[in-house]
Amino acid sequence: MTMTDPIQPPPEPSPPEADAAHFTPGLYLVATPIGNAADITLRALALLRRADLVCCEDSRVTGPFLKRYGIATPLFPYHEHNAAKVRPQLLQKLAGGAVVALVSDAGTPLVNDPGYKLVRDCIAAGVAITALPGASAVLAGLSVSGLPSDRFLFAGFPPPKAVARGKWLAELKPVQATLVLLESAQRLPDSLAAMAEVFGGGREAAVTRELTKKFEEVRRGSLAELAAHYAAAGPPKGEVTLVVGPPAEEAASEADLDAALAAAMRQGPLRQAVDAVAAELGLPRKQVYARALQLRDGEGHGGGP
Repeated sequence: MTMTDPIQPPPEPSPPEADAAHFTPGLYLVATPIGNAADITLRALALLRRADLVCCEDSRVTGPFLKRYGIATPLFPYHEHNAAKVRPQLLQKLAGGAVVALVSDAGTPLVNDPGYKLVRDCIAAGVAITALPGASAVLAGLSVSGLPSDRFLFAGFPPPKAVARGKWLAELKPVQATLVLLESAQRLPDSLAAMAEVFGGGREAAVTRELTKKFEEVRRGSLAELAAHYAAAGPPKGEVTLVVGPPAEEAASEADLDAALAAAMRQGPLRQAVDAVAAELGLPRKQVYARALQLRDGEGHGGGP
């Protein structure tokens, strides 16, 4: 991922307040920018300077970034293709008291990136693990989407094949949470069309693209609207984070209301039963009260308003 020029000139290579930080031996999970190179914390810069080595997915990405800030810490390749082979070497260095930084190409390590098994092995070996939080495409996309953020599920990349993607989406359809997904720009039109079919075209969503970069864009709408737009416009350019709102709550059926009222009216006065059922089912009190009167008069339940 290509870093854009920061909005402001980068800080001096050695901020005094950051260099004063003391880092004990262990593994440090360091978040790096997802686009704008200025989105790096002073603590992260201090750690990257102090570390004995920086584990990275691709030195061609991490190397220029470190050079931008005058950091010459040795790089150590750690990615999905060599992880099993080099983990023992890293654990040996950590056991010897090394300060090791783990970064991904962009964003927060372990979020759709290698590192989970290294963390597990470090825990088993009693190695200290510290997270240095920072940029994340998942949280940035969720924040600007305008969709509920109190409960969300990061689901990663949808399967590329249509049949597998359909089954995968069907499993996610009933999840009562906002969904955050990553998708390649080329597959975005097909994925949106599949989501509109499986989830329903009226479900709210947001396509966030090139977050923190010069051409950042957020397009909001229903899945049907977004699918139609990208079917006509074609795939966009750049990195995409897709956010899909939770499914609409289904209104309680008349049978649900009657069952809830019958149970509540056996436990106490009608007014108390109405209040409890209206809150439980999320229905207007006037509607619940009218139905409670019908049930009381028709079935002989006692009580009064």
